[in-house]
Amino acid sequence: MKKTTCAACDCELGPDTISVKLGGKTVEVCCRECAEALKEASAAASNAPGKD
Repeated sequence: MKKTTCAACDCELGPDTISVKLGGKTVEVCCRECAEALKEASAAASNAPGKD
C-alpha cells in the first residue's frame, strides 16, 4: 500500500508530489519547503558527532 501523506508534515499528498532521495530511500513530500526541510535534517544527522 502506498503512503499518501507527506514524509515531513503528514499532510495529504496531492498530484504534485516531490520525490526526495534520503539515505538510499525515496520518500514523497507535498511541497518544496518539506523537501528542503528533509534534506537539511538528513544532512545534519549525517554530520552529527559519532557518525562515521
